Amino acid sequence: MLNVSIRPYVDESDLQAIAHLIHTCEQVDRLEEGTSISELQQKFNQPSLDKNRDICIWEDSQGKLIGFAQLSISGSGEMIDGWLWFCVHPIARSGNIQTLAVAWGEKRMREVQTERGIPVKLRSWVRAENTDRISLLANCGFKADRHFCRMARSISQPIPEPKIPKGFTLSQFRGAQDAQAWVEMFNQSFIDHWNHHDLTVEQFQYDLAKPSYRKDLDLIAVALDGTFAAFCHCEISIEECDRTGRNEGWIMSLGTRRGFRNIGLGRAMLLAGLHRLKAVGIETAIIGVDADNQSGALGLYESVGFHNIRNTIAYVKELRSI
Repeated sequence: MLNVSIRPYVDESDLQAIAHLIHTCEQVDRLEEGTSISELQQKFNQPSLDKNRDICIWEDSQGKLIGFAQLSISGSGEMIDGWLWFCVHPIARSGNIQTLAVAWGEKRMREVQTERGIPVKLRSWVRAENTDRISLLANCGFKADRHFCRMARSISQPIPEPKIPKGFTLSQFRGAQDAQAWVEMFNQSFIDHWNHHDLTVEQFQYDLAKPSYRKDLDLIAVALDGTFAAFCHCEISIEECDRTGRNEGWIMSLGTRRGFRNIGLGRAMLLAGLHRLKAVGIETAIIGVDADNQSGALGLYESVGFHNIRNTIAYVKELRSI
């Protein structure tokens, strides 16, 4: 058994070793979960992340990083969710580091429970074909909670013209000065969706400052009274495209505010986003969908040419008060 030590994340001097570990795991697992130092910087600099408490590192006796875990902890709601992301070097998987990573996540979430006085759950995403990770989580007391699909559509296929309902204007989002209105629209669009936690203006403004953000790919539908009614935000990750060799763009978020649904806004915004991706030379559009969602999103995406390319399962473990 390996002699391992555990420590918190120190600073950006750890980034190269973490990126190398993730790259090593990706070469073996082929789960398309690669990353780069700059992408890790963006992830770790999220306003809600406490880098010293929400990131954990395991090293062998020579100081080589062989395990890494990170928690993304929700900031609002009647229940606090902690999403656990972890990877362990292939040579160390026969030991107990993966189990230790889960135990660390449980311990950290119990600290959050004590500090905030709110019930907590520990969650983790798993690719449906990753049977080893599924078995590990099941053995640690997790249960499958929700199923998701990643869908793709070739931009070379004809894209119908969007038909914006009468009384609405399709506009490009202006930026930070309208952050409050955009966040309110987003939260009102997803308030009745599974596992929703309100987006904060602080988090949204952080996202607007990311190098991958483009105003020309951020669209909103505005009602006559100025209300932000629907949105389609697309994103292109140059680093991910370089890593995979594919020319893809994401429909990152698509939604219609409560009170403005079932009049065609969602379809119109989706088609408008596809046209924007085509205009900037993207070959394939990608979108994620909650397969268990009763809103009809899956059917909408299929109706405009998207098809399923990947299945993901959200696992959960309820942590009862001690």
